Amino acid sequence: MSIRDLYHARASPFISLEFFPPKTELGTSNLMERMHRMTALDPLFITVTWGAGGTTAEKTLALASLAQQTLNIPVCMHLTCTNTDKSIIDDALDRCHNAGIRNILALRGDPPIGEDWLDSQSNDSPFKYAVDLVRYIKQSYGDTFCVGVAAYPEGHCEGEAEGHEQDPLKDLVYLKEKVDAGADFVITQLFYDVEKFLAFETLFREQISQDLPLFPGLMPINSYLLFHRAAKLSHASIPPTILSRFPPEIQSDDNTVKSIGVDILIELIQEIYQRTSGRIKGFHFYTLNLEKAIAQIVSQSSVLSHIVNESSEEEGEDETGGEIRSIENIPIEDADGDIVLDDSNEDTVANRKRRRHSSLDSAKLIFNRAIVTEKGLRYNNENGSMPSKKALISISKGHGTLGRDATWDEFPNGRFGDSRSPAYGEIDGYGPSIKVSKNRALELWGTPKTIGDLKDIFIKYLEGSTDAIPWSDLGLSAETALIQEELIQLNYRGYLTLASQPATNATLSSDKIFGWGPAKGRLYQKAFVEMFIHRQQWETTLKPKLDHYGRRKFSYYAGDSSGSFETNLDPHSSSVVTWGVFPNSPVKQTTIIEEESFKAWRDEAFSIWSEWGKLFPRNTPANILLRQVHRDYCLVSIVHHDFKETDELWEMLLDQA
Repeated sequence: MSIRDLYHARASPFISLEFFPPKTELGTSNLMERMHRMTALDPLFITVTWGAGGTTAEKTLALASLAQQTLNIPVCMHLTCTNTDKSIIDDALDRCHNAGIRNILALRGDPPIGEDWLDSQSNDSPFKYAVDLVRYIKQSYGDTFCVGVAAYPEGHCEGEAEGHEQDPLKDLVYLKEKVDAGADFVITQLFYDVEKFLAFETLFREQISQDLPLFPGLMPINSYLLFHRAAKLSHASIPPTILSRFPPEIQSDDNTVKSIGVDILIELIQEIYQRTSGRIKGFHFYTLNLEKAIAQIVSQSSVLSHIVNESSEEEGEDETGGEIRSIENIPIEDADGDIVLDDSNEDTVANRKRRRHSSLDSAKLIFNRAIVTEKGLRYNNENGSMPSKKALISISKGHGTLGRDATWDEFPNGRFGDSRSPAYGEIDGYGPSIKVSKNRALELWGTPKTIGDLKDIFIKYLEGSTDAIPWSDLGLSAETALIQEELIQLNYRGYLTLASQPATNATLSSDKIFGWGPAKGRLYQKAFVEMFIHRQQWETTLKPKLDHYGRRKFSYYAGDSSGSFETNLDPHSSSVVTWGVFPNSPVKQTTIIEEESFKAWRDEAFSIWSEWGKLFPRNTPANILLRQVHRDYCLVSIVHHDFKETDELWEMLLDQA
């Protein structure tokens, strides 16, 4: 069960996989189904992330424990120590031990907002750096846990934040301290510059260890926007040779971007393996809880494809002697007891009644001797052996009915994605934060003391003179320019807008403003807006107006920091607000406003007010203002359903009658 021992026992190249706890229960349930499928990739281990300051502690412990008990693959749980009480660390380690988890990735974690993180620790706290956590685990638990640590091929980003260049040599000193304290393996931060990783690996072997397992961290490129954001969050440079492979005309076509991204990752793996003469034989994937790109990388990589090819002899018989049928002819029993046989005729498939099988249904997906239920994967044989790897790789690559079910969410699902998705959540998976350092926050937003100051911050973001607000560091999309004046007017009137989009009707997918997806498609959007509004404004002005029009015209979700929620829709409702129709393809629904995702975001959005307030000493004007907004404001999301009337939402909101 020790990752270090397993590493040295493996001769052939292999992978490991990182997952994060989804924000919703349905997302977690579906993630377990996905993780079961991905065990066909024979990962050496999987890791489960731990939110900064323990923000996802319970979800992380639950997910890691369930995975350890059901997947029969070693689980490595992340554990951060900054701003974390010793009793929380002990409780987490004890619960890991009881669950059979024997591998821990020991991390410092992000410093707390609004204070010097070194001074914020109590005098008797043993944890200021990751090395303190490594030392504590080894001294308190001996060899009970195999402990991993993080490394930064381009140097830690904190030096850059302090005005210094990232320096891997400077960071190597701290990495050596962690190894000397007892670290058993090392996983790097994600990178795309293979030369920088190879230079780091040489330094690591010369100055730290010749044989300690070192895993390069790789993140598949699933979309151009999130590729850039992931690199930005990790302070990872992107070589011009990689950027040049994504010309502007394809950047909005996620399928094309993903295909190129698969090629790039395959090339990185090939070059690392060859130029280290096989010293680097394990590759750690930051999955974002997605599977298709990783399945394609593994199956197409000359370094890793043996994982699939070695199972080709199993096509006729599984490990227990059961017959394995062609993937196109797997019978599927739905909730009504009907049997549906898939075939390769896409016209037939397109015209047949579609059924989505997931943990949302009570349907059973019968594959050979394996049964997937709403409670996860269970095997009908005595030894619980895995089904054919090759067949499951086919599923992950989207072949047949099961394949389409396995990949119904192929791209990261941000907060406007489907809350049922295993990938639902922020890209970093680490919980709410204002996304910038304290110094940067003060530089961007100053010290707001009045509601007028807050309005100015939001308006400057809309005008482009500020490139971030605490809830978003992605900048504005091109289409926001079409409603910029309306949004500015809303903010002047005290409606602090967070997210919005204009309506459009049958716009070409190649359009320079609205365009996305494959060529020759048509795009549709409903107008919507999400904003903070004072509770009195909501209750006496805006809500009565929306109720007057009725939900066929305008639907809304509203909630506040106390956890309240109200809507004019039926329970558990949702609205697709962006969709595309493309040749030879099902309708793609990319933006969804729904109750579960709104509730998850409501809690996070209000916690960001609190995080922002921590920048300022308690009872100062700025701290009082931000705590007051946290207490007295509502978050409201409004969807206008008549997308042919492109101005109606904004006219209604700005109407003073």
